[in-house]
Amino acid sequence: MTRVLAVSSVFPPHRYRQSEITEALARFLPSGADTALLRRVHESVRVDSRHLALPLERYGPANDFGTTNAAFVAAALELGTRALELALAEGGLPAGELDLVMSTTVTGLATPSLEARIAGRSGLRPDVKRMPLFGLGCAAGAAGLGHLHDQLTGRPEDAAVLLSTELCSLTLQPADTSMANLVAGALFGDGAGALLAVGRDHPLYETGTGPTVVASRSRLYPGTEDLLGWDIGHWGFRMVLGRELPELVRLHVVEEVETFLAGHDLKPSDVDAWICHPGGPKILDVLAETLGLPDAALAASRGSLAEAGNLSSASVLHILGGIQAAGPPPPGSTGLMIAFGPGFASELVLLRW
Repeated sequence: MTRVLAVSSVFPPHRYRQSEITEALARFLPSGADTALLRRVHESVRVDSRHLALPLERYGPANDFGTTNAAFVAAALELGTRALELALAEGGLPAGELDLVMSTTVTGLATPSLEARIAGRSGLRPDVKRMPLFGLGCAAGAAGLGHLHDQLTGRPEDAAVLLSTELCSLTLQPADTSMANLVAGALFGDGAGALLAVGRDHPLYETGTGPTVVASRSRLYPGTEDLLGWDIGHWGFRMVLGRELPELVRLHVVEEVETFLAGHDLKPSDVDAWICHPGGPKILDVLAETLGLPDAALAASRGSLAEAGNLSSASVLHILGGIQAAGPPPPGSTGLMIAFGPGFASELVLLRW
């Protein structure tokens, strides 16, 4: 078993109301573009505010890929360091006793990777194991926890961190009037999260109040590779976002959830805590409808979306941290973490308090 000891979330200092971001992006659109459509999209995604890596005035069509990626590295290094150190402090683990750091991002490029750059400044051992992940997108928070569990099952005396650093705003193409880019500009926010976990033989295993990881499952859906991801070129990262995604969730993911739970003698009604990636309000609505969930079941996901936007892989860490901070569920409670990403893929993690 794997025990979650702490979950941290940190954000850039630049926080804006959704209406402020809407008006700024409307000014960036080319002459003759449909600004009314942009405003309707921004109003429809149920986001109230977001944090951005840069002040609003620093975004615009003049920024090239090199400029934005340099900004990514600088901001991600600062946020990732804070998230890692906060999780270690909350979990009561000295930095020198961390055995593995797994880092994920899909919003910028860095070589050396972020966790390598953070290791020295945070006091990690020179022989700390590192596992950088790229390309899993929004699914990487749940997938990373599943992979962390696999590692700690094999090395149950170890302590490990999953670090997610996502600066989605730096991928925005301000002059792109495609629906995918308009939705991305309305939905995504910036932030970082870190999850500290230990194996069953670690001295801190019995001291934690966080959940244990019971099992995880990854699933690719063939023929859906072109529905979600990045189109990467000299312009940087351009969003690929198929309109079919909510229907894919309806047709395939719900069955995946039900069969995964059934393998552990559970039904959706047995799940006490839902940690669902807020890919957008339509995704959450489809999950609630098809799984027959009460309104309160996805309240934490909807609250995270409203408060900070879609944080890509960091969203599920933000949601889980919020659940823990509000007072962990009673012992014996069951949780399910769900996230979706490029592939098209789903990631499920079964938790128990």
